[in-house]
Amino acid sequence: MPAKSSTIVTALTAAALVAIGVLGYQASASASAPLTAVRGDGPAADRKPTAHDQPAKKEQSPAAPAPVPAASGTGKRVVYALGAKRVWLVGADGKAQRTFPVAPSTVSPAPGSYAVTSRSVSVTGSDGVAIEHVVRFAVVKGVVVGFSAAVDSSTPAPDGAKKTGGIRESRDDGKALWDFALRGAKIVVVS
Repeated sequence: MPAKSSTIVTALTAAALVAIGVLGYQASASASAPLTAVRGDGPAADRKPTAHDQPAKKEQSPAAPAPVPAASGTGKRVVYALGAKRVWLVGADGKAQRTFPVAPSTVSPAPGSYAVTSRSVSVTGSDGVAIEHVVRFAVVKGVVVGFSAAVDSSTPAPDGAKKTGGIRESRDDGKALWDFALRGAKIVVVS
C-alpha cells in the first residue's frame, strides 16, 4: 500500500502544480488587459474618465526645423538671422546640420559675410558673466561681436544701456558651434 499512496500523492501534487500554472497564466494575461469602468450603479459609474481610460494617442512628430535662409550664400557656413534670433550650422552640401535659438547682443553686426577672427575656450564676458566657447567674428563701433554660452546657462535680456556683443546660446549649442566654426570659418548674417 505504501507504494500506491505515494503514487496518489505524486499525482495530486502534479495536478495541483498544473492548476497553479494555468491560474497563474490566466492572471498574468488578464492583468495586461485594460481596465474599463463598469456601467451601472456604484462608484465606478460616477467616476470621471481619466487619461488611462482613453485610447493611446499617436505621438506628434516634432516640428520641422526652420529652413536655412535662402539669401545666406552657399557652402559650409554659420548663418545668423537677426530677426529670427536663430543660428544654423550649414554643411558644405548646403544642408543644416543644426539650428538653434540665440539671445541677441545689444550691438548687432550689419547683414553680410564675416569670418571667425578669434576663439576662446573660456573668459569673462563684458557683462561680467563667465562664458565658454567664444567665437568672435565682427567689431561694431569698437564692440567685439561673437557667439558664446554662459557657464551658468543664463541668457540675459538685452540691456540697451550697456553695449555688449555677446550672442548667447545654450551650452550644448555653444559646444556644437565651437566644434563647427574654426578660425576663418564663414559667418553669414542675414536680417
